[in-house]
Amino acid sequence: MVTNTPYPKRWRIAIAGTALQLCLGTVYAWSFFQQPLVEAYGWTQAQVAGVFSTAICALGLAAAWGGTRLSVYGPRRMAVTGGQMFGIGYIIAAGALRWKWLPGLYLGYGLIGGIGLGLGYVTPVATAAKWFPDRKGLVTGLVVMGFGFGALLMSKALAPWLMKVTGNSLEAVFGLMGAALGAGATATGSVLKNPDDGRAGAATASEPPLAALKQVWSARFIRLWGVFFCNILAGISMIAFQSPLFQDLWRKGNPSLSSDTLARYGATLIAASSIFNGLGRLFWGWVSDRGGRVSTFRLMLGTQALVFATLVWTRNPWVFGALICYVLSCYGGGFGIMPSFISDLFGTARMAVAYGAVLTAWAAAGVAGPQLIAVLKDWQPGRAAPWAFGCSAAALLLGLALTAGLGKTTTKHGMSG
Repeated sequence: MVTNTPYPKRWRIAIAGTALQLCLGTVYAWSFFQQPLVEAYGWTQAQVAGVFSTAICALGLAAAWGGTRLSVYGPRRMAVTGGQMFGIGYIIAAGALRWKWLPGLYLGYGLIGGIGLGLGYVTPVATAAKWFPDRKGLVTGLVVMGFGFGALLMSKALAPWLMKVTGNSLEAVFGLMGAALGAGATATGSVLKNPDDGRAGAATASEPPLAALKQVWSARFIRLWGVFFCNILAGISMIAFQSPLFQDLWRKGNPSLSSDTLARYGATLIAASSIFNGLGRLFWGWVSDRGGRVSTFRLMLGTQALVFATLVWTRNPWVFGALICYVLSCYGGGFGIMPSFISDLFGTARMAVAYGAVLTAWAAAGVAGPQLIAVLKDWQPGRAAPWAFGCSAAALLLGLALTAGLGKTTTKHGMSG
């Protein structure tokens, strides 16, 4: 069994996967650039948010495809390819900003970078699960925690420093980030490999990917997809616009605050929420190992619905920030739970295929959530926030209702949920 594999070897895989996710997770700091891009290039909120939506959509679809091909190409090749495409996407985006060409931003950061994100994201999650069949919830939570922390790396370290040294040149910032993050993702991705003995849930070579997908496709899978979609929709909306919404509250309370001060406040919220996003993946994954996957999802969905109902009436930026941090912890928790949930339901051998398929919910929510707020901010700027919060609360209640058809899963501790 893999549990007899020397600990340093399998933990090296887990650490490399987490580091790869840290590089890729910088996409979650998009709201840091949302308003600067609108102001510098004269594009609408919806046009700029569409770049982020395209990246998340491409991520989900590429992850679905990558899950079916991981056993064919192997984790190292898949992860390295994803890391390189991610970096190239940033560099193309830098050129697009140089020429003020919005379609090029969609092509580079959105499509090419998003495909790289998807290939890079699905690989360490599926690979780590094979190395840790005894601690699936914990280790997959640890690996995806890196993705949640990516926004912290970007918003409080990379982006502010690069903006300063480049004289606030967005094109230079995107170009340098592409080189640095592409190299980092490629280096960490090259460490990934399957267990040497091929056991403990290694992909079954005799089962073609489409045959495996056919086996997992069911009413239960569709409900699981819907639950995941609803949880993501609420969180991804806040990821895309938390900084502008936070700045709006501060501006209303104190109109004398400068743009630089407001930008720093927004970056601080991104950093704080990214910590909760990252830790939520580990914490809720750990909770689900003990209390059950379904019960944990119900707790996250129900409490978030209450939080969004509260956000409709919230005018205090400190309260707003605290509530957003909780939402992001549950958002990350969904990603921390889902790999082990998929493995419980469909088996580790089909985990990569099934997990890739369920990540299409990420693609769909990545388009719907940010675009909803962007359109509201363009058309009804004074009412955008409460309407968006109300829609998110409704989506979470729908997700809570869908959990009724998921049945029960048994944890290693004998509890069910």
